[in-house]
Amino acid sequence: MAKKNVVVIGYGGMGGWHTRMIGGAKLVNDGYKPPENLENGSDCVNLKGIYDIKEERCKLAEERGIHAYSSFEEVLADPEVDILTLAVPNDCHKDLAIRAMAAGKHVISEKPVTLCSADLQEMIDASEKYGRIFTVHQNRRWDADFLAFKEIYESGKMGYIFNIESRVHGSRGIPGDWRQRKAYGGGMMLDWGVHLIDQMFMMIPEKVASVYARMDHITNDEVDDGFKMDVTFESGLVYRIEVGTTNFINLPRWYMQGAIGTAVLNSWDLKDGEIVIYRDEDEGEVKPVVTAAGLTKTMAPRKPSTLEHLPIPQLNPDVHDFYRNVCKAIDGEEPQIVTHPQMMRVMKLMEAAFESDRLGKPVPFEV
Repeated sequence: MAKKNVVVIGYGGMGGWHTRMIGGAKLVNDGYKPPENLENGSDCVNLKGIYDIKEERCKLAEERGIHAYSSFEEVLADPEVDILTLAVPNDCHKDLAIRAMAAGKHVISEKPVTLCSADLQEMIDASEKYGRIFTVHQNRRWDADFLAFKEIYESGKMGYIFNIESRVHGSRGIPGDWRQRKAYGGGMMLDWGVHLIDQMFMMIPEKVASVYARMDHITNDEVDDGFKMDVTFESGLVYRIEVGTTNFINLPRWYMQGAIGTAVLNSWDLKDGEIVIYRDEDEGEVKPVVTAAGLTKTMAPRKPSTLEHLPIPQLNPDVHDFYRNVCKAIDGEEPQIVTHPQMMRVMKLMEAAFESDRLGKPVPFEV
């Protein structure tokens, strides 16, 4: 498979990440230590260059040995460019994507793919009209913590799973840029919710019955700076997604409950958690324990001999698989891994979450 040429549009935080992913860590000297599998760059795409509306960013790219185009039009006119990766503010995605596909380019959009399902449909229509690959960079599908808990869920070792909690917590509020503005697609639902919802759908192969969400506005009145959302699936499984930016003590990244076991991961570090499974054994009569100002049998701990402690699965996913899939999809060798229906389902669930928050009650979804 011949390498495809990529131009990254937008050379900010995520634009820099894409240049590192494609061209290797040698292109960036920003103080970050990249994962080992990003050291040498991509084996399927070349970094043809970048374009940013800010001249100082283009200059920085040139200083790092990356070609900077003078305009978006120049990028579109370059016949050697195969793929555009859009790493610009969310409200710009639709226009740039449609223009790029009309010019014969394949498009990868950063998340969220756009601001609403109606805009997304226009982008999908353009993809079909011009026969170009159009997808979104759902890189968190390659998070080792997510894949580990997906493996736990699918293993069945904890029995029927009835509760899953997925959360990310920070204490710095929303970054001080366009993410604080509604018109630009700011807020934590569109920033982090889009990832955690996508992970949920990749893990749970069921229809959603209802969504109940509450948005936080602790430091920002215009957009949500956090949220709590309970998604109830048809089986009765409740999946909680929580994002917070004013958490000075974090709750676990993952918490999963099954009929005969529990799994917890306190952070992104796979060694920072465990699985505990109940092994049926006659404990005899339960003796009450003293808790604060009273006795309880219900909350008395189990005997250690009845519990098995297991480590969280240790995984090492390869983030380069995303670009590999895009290239193979372009060549017709396999379907794109982040599909249009998946993108639309995530977008519509986010819209349902905002509607639930507005109404102050659960709203039906897919039933």
